[in-house]
Amino acid sequence: MNISELGETRLRRDALSLSHIVASTLASIAPAMSFFFGFAVIVQGAGLAAPLTILTAMIVILFLTNTIAQFSRFLPSAGSFVTFCGKSFGPSVGAAVAVFLIFGYLVAASTVVSIAGVWIAETLKTFASATIPWTILTLLIAAGTGWLVMRGVAISTLWAGIFFYFEAGLLVLGSLFMLFAHPHFLTLAPFQFSNLTGGLAGLGAGFPLAVYLFIGWENSATLAEETENPRRNIPCALLTGTLAIGVFYIFLAYATVVGFKMDAPALGTSKLPFLDGLKASAPVLLVVAYIAGVTSILGSLIGLVNSQARILFNSGREGLLPKFLGKIHPRHQTPHRAMWLFLVIAVALILGFSLFGKVAPMDYFGFAGTLGTIPIILSYMLTNIALPVYVLRHHRGELDMLRHVLLPIAGTLIMLVPLWGLIQPGQRWPFNVFPWIALGVLAMSIIYGIVIARLSPGLARRIGAHVADL
Repeated sequence: MNISELGETRLRRDALSLSHIVASTLASIAPAMSFFFGFAVIVQGAGLAAPLTILTAMIVILFLTNTIAQFSRFLPSAGSFVTFCGKSFGPSVGAAVAVFLIFGYLVAASTVVSIAGVWIAETLKTFASATIPWTILTLLIAAGTGWLVMRGVAISTLWAGIFFYFEAGLLVLGSLFMLFAHPHFLTLAPFQFSNLTGGLAGLGAGFPLAVYLFIGWENSATLAEETENPRRNIPCALLTGTLAIGVFYIFLAYATVVGFKMDAPALGTSKLPFLDGLKASAPVLLVVAYIAGVTSILGSLIGLVNSQARILFNSGREGLLPKFLGKIHPRHQTPHRAMWLFLVIAVALILGFSLFGKVAPMDYFGFAGTLGTIPIILSYMLTNIALPVYVLRHHRGELDMLRHVLLPIAGTLIMLVPLWGLIQPGQRWPFNVFPWIALGVLAMSIIYGIVIARLSPGLARRIGAHVADL
């Protein structure tokens, strides 16, 4: 029986190496775009010691990295969070997480789409005097990304890696110029707690966004089915990716502070600190930052669609979501239906809100980033709680109190800080309604999970049935 007759089958095995999945994960985080637009908010809260906020966020993410790494050693699966929670708490929870998490991922991913056409249009206008509507560029970029991802996971992750390393090289170049331009300001002041505006309150003010900078760190877990030796390579990629992007962000943050000559007030008033610092230090290299933004967008879209569409695909394959999502391309062995649906919805969100809701793409970037992060963080927390439950139920003899109990619980408690920053009362509109939207989606997800579990008696057996290397 060939692949097309099977309809639902496994993805292509051993198509990716460790270096492939690390590069794809780093690309999906979109460090250039995330840092360009996120660092200003972190600076407004923390001041000169903003790098400390990023360092703290990295440590928090490492707690979560441990959880997904441990799950991936036991149960490497394209379903990632959905499979882990479903195997721990049962099919109704698995189905609810599938709906809730995919909602968060779709909304968060649409932020990259929202900025794609706008940033590239601005780059072409600034440096090539070419005027192309951002909406047309958005559609072209989405279509090109979809075509590449559909062609195969190996070739798409290769291009994601190329875009990332090119982007990283340009950012490092710009950062070095800022450091060399101001050698007298190369001090440890940005890492001193005394320079943290407002102390712990200042640290917490930008903490939710600092955590948002890392979203995408977990995407290598969804590539388990196509990765060589997934029980070893997925945990290694998770740890490597988290540490690499954290150190990279801290380096960019330090260079930016130096670029402003340690001037906290000037730094706090800048909307795009990295670009402004580079403009002041080496204006001829400004084009470098814009090109880095372009490659950041392209690499991120490829990485996001590759990873997050696989959660959608696996949920369809196992019956948590409609079955048609669980089909693969008869030639390329890619989850083409889930991938195209993911892209179409993400593009529809930004075009709908911009063209009909009159929401500017830059405003949408902040709105959707905030709303999408709420269900993602809640899913992180639930997965932390799921790890000790899973190990006690299925691998009691391998229980490690530190890795399987204490670290996940600590990670859950620490994640309450960024969650509170996103849902606390008294926020301005529309941020004050986002917690209620997330709560409504959560309620509908729970209802859906209960209903689908009752209608599908064999669902419990199907969750986690497609272990990557079995």
